[in-house]
Amino acid sequence: MAIMITDECINCGACEPECPNNAIYEGGVEWAISDGTSVTDEYTLKDGSSVEADAQQDPVSDDFYYITHDKCTECKGFHEEPQCAAVCPVDCCVADPDHEESEELLLERKAALHL
Repeated sequence: MAIMITDECINCGACEPECPNNAIYEGGVEWAISDGTSVTDEYTLKDGSSVEADAQQDPVSDDFYYITHDKCTECKGFHEEPQCAAVCPVDCCVADPDHEESEELLLERKAALHL
């Protein structure tokens, strides 16, 4: 599963610097695949659409920190557990039941993001 941040988030920002994929953004901030990754060309998102690596994407949340599922790998290939959940003081970084993914898929995403 990808990780999500619930609306219990207190916007402390502790999670953001811990993400090895730079998949965590402050509420209202646009994101791009190229942020914190080595992707420089076109990239295929989870929904099958293709975007330029630097293309700005709409924020997932305007109010709270959020995790973009197109970049979340649950820290697979980097750490034993999701680092956002490990540092969250209010335990609002949780598995997203709407985005269940295998370890194999998460490792493939990690490889695609970090060429």
